[in-house]
Amino acid sequence: MTSYKDLGLVNTRDMFAKAVKGGYAIPAYNFNNMEQMQAIIMACVETKSPVILQVSKGARDYANMNLLRNMAKGATEYAHELGYDIPIVLHLDHGDSFETCKECIDNGFSSVMIDGSALPYDQNVAVTKKVVEYAHKFDVTVEGELGVLAGIEDDVQAETSHYTQPSEVIDFVSKTGVDSLAISIGTSHGAFKFTAEQCTRNADGILVPPPLRFDILKEIEKKLPGFPIVLHGSSSVPQEYVKIINQYGGKLKDSVGIPEEQLREASKSAVCKINIDSDGRLAMTAMIRKYLTEHPDVFDPRKYLAPAREALKQMYMHKNIDVLGSAGKA
Repeated sequence: MTSYKDLGLVNTRDMFAKAVKGGYAIPAYNFNNMEQMQAIIMACVETKSPVILQVSKGARDYANMNLLRNMAKGATEYAHELGYDIPIVLHLDHGDSFETCKECIDNGFSSVMIDGSALPYDQNVAVTKKVVEYAHKFDVTVEGELGVLAGIEDDVQAETSHYTQPSEVIDFVSKTGVDSLAISIGTSHGAFKFTAEQCTRNADGILVPPPLRFDILKEIEKKLPGFPIVLHGSSSVPQEYVKIINQYGGKLKDSVGIPEEQLREASKSAVCKINIDSDGRLAMTAMIRKYLTEHPDVFDPRKYLAPAREALKQMYMHKNIDVLGSAGKA
C-alpha cells in the first residue's frame, strides 16, 4: 500500500475549510498526460493556487493509474522546483464502486469520489458509507453525490439531469459521513452541455444556457451551513477555442458551457471545488489543430504540444484568478 503522504500530497479537508471561509473555489483539473499536468502545475504555482489533480476512469484506462500516481508525486516535486510548494490533491473522479475507490486509496490517492448518484437513494447511502469508512482509516477524504448531471464525460453519461433535492442532504451527509457533496443545480458534463432548444441566443448569435439553480444551492447551504459543496460539469467551453477548432477542420457545432460569471458567483458560496475538464481538452485540441495546419511539415510532437501546453497554462491561470478566486490562496 502507498500512502499519499509519502508522495507529498494532501487531502481536501483543510483546503476546503479555508475555501468555504474565504469565498473561493479550489480548481479541480482533469489530466491524462504530462503536458496537461505540467500546465496545471505551472499555472497554479505562478498564481499561488492550491489545486486538485483529477483522474477519471478514462484517464486510468489511457495512462495507467500507477503512472498517474507517480506523475502526481512528480507534480509536487515540480512545484517545489518552480519555487512554491502549493497544496496538491490527487483525486479519483467519479469512482463507480467501492472496489475502484479502495484500489485508488491503496495506491496513493489522497481523495476519492464515490458516485452512487444513479443508484436508488438507499444504495447510494450504503456504498458511499462503505467507501467513507475505509477511506477515513487512512485519512483520505471522500466526495459523494446527490442528483444527476446530464451530458457525457468518459463513461459517465446521462440524457437528463435530476436536481439535487435539498430535503435529502442532511440525511445523506449524516448517514454516510462524506467530507464533501457534489450537487446538481444545472451544470452538465462535456462540451455539448445543452441543446440549442434549451438555450437562447445573444446579440452575437452565441448560445446562452439556462441559468444555474442558485435557489437550490441556497436551500442546501441553509441545511448544511459551511459544508463543502462541489460542482461537476463546470467547463465554460470558451468560444475562441471552439472557433479555432472549427476553423482548422473541426466540427463542434453548438457547443456551449457554463458562463464564467455564474461560476464566480457559485465560488463565493459553500461551493469550494469546481471541476473543469472539457475546457482543457478544447484548448489543447485548438492549438494542435492550428499548429499542424500551419506547419504541415512538422512531425515532432514537441513542436505542437508546446503551444498546446502554453495555451492550457494561460487558461488555467485565468480560471484561478478571474473565475474561481483561488489565486494567492496557497
